[in-house]
Amino acid sequence: MKTQPTMTSARPTVVLIPFCVPGHLTPMLDAGKRLLGCSSRTLSLTVLVTPMTMAANLMSEVADLIRREAESGFDVRFHHLPAVELPVDCRGPEDFITRFMQLHAPHVKEAISGLASPVAAVVVVDYFGTTLFDVTRELALPAYVYFTSAASMLAVMLRLPALDEEVAGDFGEMEGTVDVPGLPPVPAALMPTPLLKKDPNYGWFVYHGRRFMEAAGIVVNTVAELEAPVLTAIAENRCVPGRRAPAVYPIGPVLSFKPPGKERHECVRWLDAQPPASIVLLCFGSMGGSFPAPQLREIADGLERSGHRFLWVLRGPPPAGSPYPTDAVVDELLPEGFLKRTKERGLVWPRWAPQKDILAHAAVGGFVTHCGWNSTLESLWHGVPLAPWPLYAEQHLNAFELVSVMGVAVAMAVDRKRGNFVEAGELERAVRGLMGGSEEGRKAREKAAEAKALCRRAVEEGGSSCASLQKLTRELTPEDAGM
Repeated sequence: MKTQPTMTSARPTVVLIPFCVPGHLTPMLDAGKRLLGCSSRTLSLTVLVTPMTMAANLMSEVADLIRREAESGFDVRFHHLPAVELPVDCRGPEDFITRFMQLHAPHVKEAISGLASPVAAVVVVDYFGTTLFDVTRELALPAYVYFTSAASMLAVMLRLPALDEEVAGDFGEMEGTVDVPGLPPVPAALMPTPLLKKDPNYGWFVYHGRRFMEAAGIVVNTVAELEAPVLTAIAENRCVPGRRAPAVYPIGPVLSFKPPGKERHECVRWLDAQPPASIVLLCFGSMGGSFPAPQLREIADGLERSGHRFLWVLRGPPPAGSPYPTDAVVDELLPEGFLKRTKERGLVWPRWAPQKDILAHAAVGGFVTHCGWNSTLESLWHGVPLAPWPLYAEQHLNAFELVSVMGVAVAMAVDRKRGNFVEAGELERAVRGLMGGSEEGRKAREKAAEAKALCRRAVEEGGSSCASLQKLTRELTPEDAGM
């Protein structure tokens, strides 16, 4: 299905090719709309939609998102690609996503070739879409990558092809540290989950890291001042010695804030009754929050012993075949008497919670988080210090950077070999420190407040992210360079 050409069809268009799940599509659209706003509306967006036939709920969510975008006021068109047969015998999510995107190559080429609007010499390809660089080369269009993780992860990706040759075995079995330019020596045990074992998923990361070097530029959801050493290392070609790295455009934080609804969420109303900066939030992202019974006992014990007020977003186990948790049956999951003993100072919320609204509330003073990059940026946008509890993906690397480089977080011992297990005493110590009982916590609060100011200045007129977006716009529309 194609959107009909409009009066504005003559506008050059930027083509976005995301892996069409909300977690990929939404941030790419948000970045694209920032680009449109920066270009005085001389551009449009064309999104190539890859049908997510593997899950009806995903197709429904994407359809809802597309309907909402029609009301955004931006010139965003959606071109639905034909469905492909899903790849089989995949060895993990990275293997599936990359092969799934690769199967769309002929449809992508046909769609771009048939667009009514002139393509603005650019195709923005999602993180796992570098196989489509072959299409952009055939069409003589430079390709840009939109990188939704931190610049530290980008440095790892660019460094990885060389690291793969330097390190004979698996990173997960390696003692010592890994050299990532721009970072202190990174303990091998904190490398991203898909890189710990040299399997097909790992192989795709090496492949993508190599192909990133072919990009005309890499657009990153970060703030230059937050990750200055890493961005400098990339710019100075220290990640890939002897080769020139693509231009990097830090445009973050790219965050989507919806206007408040008529009815404020129950969690937010509960926060209204709490003292300023008194609440520690425990929330673990769209795929987290569900823990086995032994871990739940440790969390409950640690929170109770800490003596601090808390809002704990607890989820139930995911159904078979889905990574997403269910609503929690709290009485069945928590230790007997816990809710009664903590009812005056704690709220256990068993369903999805509006994390952004909660972090924005003055009552929240700390955040125990899985360290997903979006959650991290949301926390820093509001100046809330963190206690990292990484679970998967590149979150252990994020946690290392937040503690050891940015200083915005209080370290917490997470036993990766026991399924990222955290002991009650360790959670108690981290919460007490985060909420005011240690020098480390005091410094984290100061650094988080500084990060809030940096993030907000960056996106204002004259800020680093605004300037980076303007530079990117000039690259895409050279005729605007003199404006």
